[in-house]
Amino acid sequence: MKKFVWIALLFPLLVACNHEAAPEEQPSNRTPEGELYHDMIQLGEKLDDPYTVANMQKALASVYPTKADRAPLSATDYYVRFLPQDDDQLQQLKEDGLYLMDHPMDYSILREGDYYQDPEVGENDITWQYAVVPVDFAFPDGIRYELLDECFLSEHQAASKADDGVDWNLVEQEAFRLTGNEDLLETLTKGSTSATPEGRITVEDPGYCDGKPIGVSGIMVACNIFVRIGIAYTDRDGYYKMKTSFSGTPRYRVVCKNEKGFNIGFNFILVPASVFTLGKAGPEGVDFHVTQEECPIFFRRCAVNNAAYDYYSRCTRDDLDIAPPPADLRFWILDGLKCSSASMLHHGAFLEDSILKDYLGIYMSLVELFLPDITIGAKEQDYEGIYGSVIHELAHASHYAKVGNNYWAPYIKYVLQCFVLEGWSMYGSGTKDGAGYCEVSEMWSYFMEASLRKERYGGTITSYGNSFVWFYPDIFTYLYERGLSYGQLFKALTEEVAGVDDLKESLLELYPHMDDAIEQTFAYFDK
Repeated sequence: MKKFVWIALLFPLLVACNHEAAPEEQPSNRTPEGELYHDMIQLGEKLDDPYTVANMQKALASVYPTKADRAPLSATDYYVRFLPQDDDQLQQLKEDGLYLMDHPMDYSILREGDYYQDPEVGENDITWQYAVVPVDFAFPDGIRYELLDECFLSEHQAASKADDGVDWNLVEQEAFRLTGNEDLLETLTKGSTSATPEGRITVEDPGYCDGKPIGVSGIMVACNIFVRIGIAYTDRDGYYKMKTSFSGTPRYRVVCKNEKGFNIGFNFILVPASVFTLGKAGPEGVDFHVTQEECPIFFRRCAVNNAAYDYYSRCTRDDLDIAPPPADLRFWILDGLKCSSASMLHHGAFLEDSILKDYLGIYMSLVELFLPDITIGAKEQDYEGIYGSVIHELAHASHYAKVGNNYWAPYIKYVLQCFVLEGWSMYGSGTKDGAGYCEVSEMWSYFMEASLRKERYGGTITSYGNSFVWFYPDIFTYLYERGLSYGQLFKALTEEVAGVDDLKESLLELYPHMDDAIEQTFAYFDK
């Protein structure tokens, strides 16, 4: 891995992002309210949820007293909380399609934040996860849960009852007033009683597209007011639109889970996909532009997200023609480091080795609980630097997807031994067992990083030969410039290619018509 290092769980720097309107300006309903903090949420008092069956029934009777003889409302959803014991249980809930929040939905928020840890749950344990489930939800065996409320959400009622002359938006607003939550209602334009949130999330990349705002691609945007929840993914250009409408003022957040199948974590300790709160805004939606100066944490997540989204999007036959990384990939961003890695631990490339245990020490048990696949060292990195690191590690992940754990174990062991036993040496001298695995994989990843970075930012493909002494990414560069495509080069990276000599033989076997170019290239680098 690129400057491989095993230092786990350096907490992100807790900063505030100030998006308050200037004193002479009127607040916009497309701008988050107030000052945003990104440490732990501070809860206030418990509120009376207007969406409970009992409260919606009272509101219905208040708005439509002549309909008192209609059948009583029945629950459409349950408001529940789960207490997963480990990562497997947490993933099972997510695979069941649940949107999980780590804090209760029926409490006021004294100060916004990105995470919450219930004080009654151990600080090293997964905290309560709150969700809204349909009444026919099959609760999984073995996962502790508590039913908190029976709720009525009008859009989830049976189709036969949907068209009965009731304006459910008016009923909902009455429920807010009856429960003392009228301050959460929003005054909407054009006489509407509800609105569907939509907007755009953008980020700055000064070296690309003349520095114009670019969309944060494929990322989840979520909002809720009590148990009414809206979820959408942004498109390539950062635009999103919910399917759920709101009468009140929702709380918005970005969940660093991408539609391409990767997650960016962690927030606190045990959050596989990190969350960035946007705070309250109008039901019409919220726009948010991310800069490195104002929101460095979220900026780094957006840079990682966009680089990964671009890479996944290009892993098609018509483009790069290489294998995409494995599904459900986990990124960890380590803000205090410059080093990155593609250990692929979450996908089973775990090294049961005393060197790893000795090095990680007290962090070993935590890494075992929530295994990362890729760590990105973001210290002193701008967008372009992060982009290059992500491409490098994802090139490793594509290689891993093709060759598997039996190939990856000696590769990890070699790099780890060099790092731990030879001090801060990146790749050692190339003499220990497993050096060939490192040689091939690093050549490929440095080549892909330099090539895709050039395609995005211009310039030339950097020569790395003098930097690494004993392996040469330039071999791939020369062959690419002489006509072999990314896909053709990737095809040569089989499980049997565990060194540069194996690579040469694989290329000659696949592309005999290129034998002169292949022989000349390897001879030039004395390989």
